Amino acid sequence: MYNIDSKLKKPIYLQLYEEIKKDIQTNLKAGEKLPSIRKMTTDYKISKNTVQTAYNQLFAEGYIESIPQSGYFVSENLYDSFKKENEIEVEDKTTDNIVKYDFFPACLSADTFPKKTWLRLYNKVLKSSLNLGIYHNNQGDIELREQITKYLKSSRSVNCTVDNIVLTSGFADSMFIVSKILKDEIKKIAFETPSYRVAKKVFEQHNFEIEEIEVQQNGINLNQLKKSNAKLLYLTPSHQYFFGVTTPIANRIEIINWAKDNNSYIIEDDYDSELSYNNRPIPAMQGINNNEQVIYTGTFSKSFSPSIRVAYLVLPTKLLKRYKKEFDYHFSNIPIDIQKTLALFIKEGFWERHLRKVRTQNKKKHDIMKNFLYSKMIDEIEILREGSGLNILIKPIINIDLEILKKEAQNKYMKLYLRNLNTKEEVLSMGFGGFKENDLKKALEIFYTLWQEQKSKSNLYKL
Repeated sequence: MYNIDSKLKKPIYLQLYEEIKKDIQTNLKAGEKLPSIRKMTTDYKISKNTVQTAYNQLFAEGYIESIPQSGYFVSENLYDSFKKENEIEVEDKTTDNIVKYDFFPACLSADTFPKKTWLRLYNKVLKSSLNLGIYHNNQGDIELREQITKYLKSSRSVNCTVDNIVLTSGFADSMFIVSKILKDEIKKIAFETPSYRVAKKVFEQHNFEIEEIEVQQNGINLNQLKKSNAKLLYLTPSHQYFFGVTTPIANRIEIINWAKDNNSYIIEDDYDSELSYNNRPIPAMQGINNNEQVIYTGTFSKSFSPSIRVAYLVLPTKLLKRYKKEFDYHFSNIPIDIQKTLALFIKEGFWERHLRKVRTQNKKKHDIMKNFLYSKMIDEIEILREGSGLNILIKPIINIDLEILKKEAQNKYMKLYLRNLNTKEEVLSMGFGGFKENDLKKALEIFYTLWQEQKSKSNLYKL
């Protein structure tokens, strides 16, 4: 019997429809006959029209078939389909969903974002003469590009104008645009290794051949690069993504000369240039010699907010022409109200103040983590990367299984992140940006306890 309650606000035909649908999905077999309309009317003391409406809906959705002079039947193949669906085992992710201590390598704590200031400026934008009824400039809002141009010139020595800046909805979107405008000319891209997996994945998805160039003490191996026949190079010269290595000026000039001599391009990813804690940020490679070989890319994700999805490209003149031809249909994926608010945020001086605040907050958290790791684990780990960004990279120098450590951490509502140092070796990427200071200290103590427990087990297994 189906549960039909006339006291409910939900229409009776809808209740009947849902009950029969559920019965078909869980019990009834393909070809099985449904009760006649007359029988349903009698059994449930409801009108004929109510039953007919429920059956009509089931018929429209393909759950039942109507055979003249015979009645309604469950549609063929439905039983097997629902049976397979119901038999799929669902993985229990209860502990994975409850995370108290998340060492994600690239996020900011909730109190970092300047909500009050942003809301005030946002309301100001909405009350202005902003036209929400048109498609705005496909390279992005002119006012925001003007502010980014001023900032890049003064803080990063980037050679740019409003015209060669393209606003994008994040780093992956930037790489997508680059891959599209170069796909007909270039088939092979060289990557510093290890490097940012998102960048590599985008170019792999667009069928570029990947060549790995190892990272040394002064950046990428120049001898390997010169032997390469790649026409595109991705690197992070100011603070190498994985090891934190800075490419010195002499090597930067050699890399640019390589690009000029081979008619190649360089993607300069300046992803965490604002978050340098021990030194002043290194000027961008793009500004050297006013060259036209470097595609400069930056984002507001690490220092402001990954949620507002604002990034940018500085394209060489030649590639800007290709962009306009390839993306003549394209309009910025960033909502215009967000663009206008960010432009105002920078123009009125809040961006510089915000950067000072973020650097101060995260330097404290960086130092808390670094000092903790050195004081507790100096003989058990090697710190591969520190001094900037939102994480510290550590490599165990003792016998410990990081995969098991990661699983054990989940049982303590903690999430750890592993990165591939090479094809055979993993390291821990310990993010501090998402924590408040007191929470970070608690998380580190729990992490250390788990580390010690796992170290003891690993030594026991070794014996």
